[in-house]
Amino acid sequence: MTREQELHQALSDAVLDMDEDLTEELAKKVIEEGFDAYAAIDAGLADGMERAGVLFEDGEYFVPELILCADAMYRALDVLKPHIKVEEQAVKPRAIIGVVEGDTHDIGKNLVRIMTEAGGFEIIDIGRDVPPNVFIDRAIEENAEIIMISTLMTTTMTNMAKVIELLNERGLRDKFKVMVGGGPISQAYADRIGADGYSKNAAEAVRLAKSLLGMEVAK
Repeated sequence: MTREQELHQALSDAVLDMDEDLTEELAKKVIEEGFDAYAAIDAGLADGMERAGVLFEDGEYFVPELILCADAMYRALDVLKPHIKVEEQAVKPRAIIGVVEGDTHDIGKNLVRIMTEAGGFEIIDIGRDVPPNVFIDRAIEENAEIIMISTLMTTTMTNMAKVIELLNERGLRDKFKVMVGGGPISQAYADRIGADGYSKNAAEAVRLAKSLLGMEVAK
């Protein structure tokens, strides 16, 4: 294991252990030792949150633990975010991102926003508990190309489908690419509701968004 991989693993573990001071310290080491901030977010912080999500699904962690894990992640993000190398483009593709109505869990959404911004997108974050029609209205208003919808709850998955139903009803389906993601979401569900794509994590979301718009995707 390389030194960079060691730091990524330590960041992931520190998030899982809800240790804010340690995540901040490790994030500073990533920068001091000249490693890539984006990779540290993806392979360290996001990985830790993904592991915490598995423990949540298994009933070993509950909402308070998830919140503390997120606090640890955000402490490190504050250190790493200013050092992310942002892809510069003359005109950045624009996307709307939000958590669908009925759900207020926005950790995953926030990670996707940060990573896609670093990937060269202009992201309009419309928050959480967002009604299906608002996704469409804001996408039109902001002249977006992609609508990104997330949820962490099975009970609100139908509201994702509602966004696509409304796009079809309003004759706007061809105007926007629709991406979905979140804990209970799968490729099969994305296919069933007619979404253009599904991503299981933030780094994959960047690659998917670029692919949907025909942009060059890093290998």
